Amino acid sequence: MFCPKCKRLMRPDSANGSWVCGACGAKTKMGRGREVGKSAPTGKAMALVEEKASATLPTADEECPKCGNAKAYWVLRQTRGADEPETRIFECTMCGHKWREYQ
Repeated sequence: MFCPKCKRLMRPDSANGSWVCGACGAKTKMGRGREVGKSAPTGKAMALVEEKASATLPTADEECPKCGNAKAYWVLRQTRGADEPETRIFECTMCGHKWREYQ
């Protein structure tokens, strides 16, 4: 979804059920399941499908610091230099809280 004010890409805010622009702060109500929007450069209609991508991620036995849940999804990202170890990013399977572990 693109922002109607500044034409930048908006991000979903699942807590409020809306799209939020990171640049100007504009909010747009989110539709259910599928939503049709317009792409900024061409103006052609496109279908957006909401999915929970974390459902396909591997899980680990890590305790969430926010809710105490014992399971979390995890991914590895190279956030520092190539000669440094990667960062493991966790997301709680229950509350969605994210935290990092530097190795």
